[in-house]
Amino acid sequence: MYNMVEINFIINGSKMTKRIKPSTLLVDFIRDDLKLKGTKVGCMEGECGACTIIIDGTAINSCMYLAININGKNVTTIEGLGTVEKPLDLVQEKMIAHGAIQCGFCTSGVVMTTKAFSEKCKNEDKIPTRDEVKKSLEGHLCRCTGYIKIIDAAEAVYKKQ
Repeated sequence: MYNMVEINFIINGSKMTKRIKPSTLLVDFIRDDLKLKGTKVGCMEGECGACTIIIDGTAINSCMYLAININGKNVTTIEGLGTVEKPLDLVQEKMIAHGAIQCGFCTSGVVMTTKAFSEKCKNEDKIPTRDEVKKSLEGHLCRCTGYIKIIDAAEAVYKKQ
């Protein structure tokens, strides 16, 4: 039997304290314990990007990250992007407007990576080139869109800021 460990963190703006097994993967913790199902389980090898979330401003593959490591950190999942006043984030709006969403499986990961990169660009006061946008999306597999619409949507986000 594993010893349980207490972790304190912020998720989608809410402070939380939870007890977990030290070996719990973050993707499982998010989906099973916190019941936030927008983070998808894909390859479980950090290759597809479906499980991407943001931790302290950085996009990470939650399937490759132990939940214990969010102790003291700020975590954002796809559910944390919208608000009551504005249900969709700018990234989500642009993905819809550019037809970058097909089956939706990869979408939350792509949105989270785009969100993290857009915040980084905003903080650096820069508009990335198309090649930089493509580079930022490496590690995401999408079988439906062919990527062009995703890249177009991401570029629209950066130009809007």
